[in-house]
Amino acid sequence: MKAGRNISKEGWEMVSREVHYQNDHVAVSTEEIRTPARRAPRKWTVVNRKKAVVIAPITADGKFILICQERIPIRQAIWEVPSFQIDEAPEQDEAALSAIALRELKEETGYQLAKGGDLVALGHYFTSPGFTDEHGYFFLAQPVQLSSEGHAHDESESILDCRAFAGSELLRMIDQNEIRDANTLSICARLMARGILRA
Repeated sequence: MKAGRNISKEGWEMVSREVHYQNDHVAVSTEEIRTPARRAPRKWTVVNRKKAVVIAPITADGKFILICQERIPIRQAIWEVPSFQIDEAPEQDEAALSAIALRELKEETGYQLAKGGDLVALGHYFTSPGFTDEHGYFFLAQPVQLSSEGHAHDESESILDCRAFAGSELLRMIDQNEIRDANTLSICARLMARGILRA
């Protein structure tokens, strides 16, 4: 399927787009793009993927909640912060994104924002901008506590464990390459830059 010419913001122009594969989660296409810096069009293979919410839950005693989840593409179970793809919130709608973050936090971990707690938006990032437009919205939830209902994650999510880690332990896991997914590393960098995660 080919799409015609499309002028987008800031001088980026899509000359053509051919979709090779598409399902409910991703679309793979070849795009011919004219950029603000290069007037001659360039062809690029692009993967379009749903947006994500990435959340750093911290308990009242300063521990970080991580989940251990099986990840089929890498054939491993890894420790990571809770994150989830979204499709129902308009881009940049912080209220809708916040509601999704709190709902999914409870479903995946069994933790919820404690009374008087805060959910703080920490911006967004791109997972791998060399081939995909996927990006995640960061949130800090503090303090969190276990809910009386516990988690309600779907069996398809393959979440094996959920645990609280001290900041020093989290940093050790990063240093020892035990944590190596982009979501967790990126939100930890943001937390360190703000002085929230320290050794």
